[in-house]
Amino acid sequence: MAMPKDPAIFVALDVDDPKRAEALAEKLSGHGFGFKLGPRLMLREGASLVRSIARHGDVFVDCKHLDIPTTMVAAVRAAFESGARYSTIHASCGPKAIQALKPLTQEFPGHRILAVTVLTSFEPETLPFAWKGKLIPDLVSGLAQECADQGHRAFVCSPHEVKSLKQMIPDGYFVTPGVRPAGGDKGDQVRIETPAQAALNGASSLVVGRPILEAIDPLGFALQMQKEFLTGV
Repeated sequence: MAMPKDPAIFVALDVDDPKRAEALAEKLSGHGFGFKLGPRLMLREGASLVRSIARHGDVFVDCKHLDIPTTMVAAVRAAFESGARYSTIHASCGPKAIQALKPLTQEFPGHRILAVTVLTSFEPETLPFAWKGKLIPDLVSGLAQECADQGHRAFVCSPHEVKSLKQMIPDGYFVTPGVRPAGGDKGDQVRIETPAQAALNGASSLVVGRPILEAIDPLGFALQMQKEFLTGV
């Protein structure tokens, strides 16, 4: 079975009010956007919200699982059964967990398990103890390679590292958060780029939240970012 088309942009519905999330998804519906749901809403609303948002586009459940393999498999399966097409894990979960998760991609054709490498909020001085003294690009490539050695091909990384990962794993699918318009507010993101630069670096899809959510015209702004990513201008 051929993989269905992936959204160019996942709009991160990082809000606390499910009614606001549903209203935003409805406003952006019909333009090819996907929608990312993180712990803020998933812990409050769960599968019912996934099903509701899925009426407007592909849903990306972003809970970044890092647990024993059986628990990770059960969590990702629950996300897919609820109607999500994408679910995240931490790439640092290790080869045993990556192997345990592989059958889910056959059980749920057209779905993707995204391995998160190093969060875009990290910079060298804020890395956790186990990563202190290591270069972020080396950490990202090492985590991705360990997953790729088990046959994994879908990742989340910053637009700064996607170019090297694309060269390392040419058939990979790479989702990049930390994307902002030129001159836009960085927020708590550190390793960021514009949509055009992320595309040039080899990103497959983008995650964009606050710049769209806080725009006076969310749909118009989202369409502009989508155009910039797809055309490079």
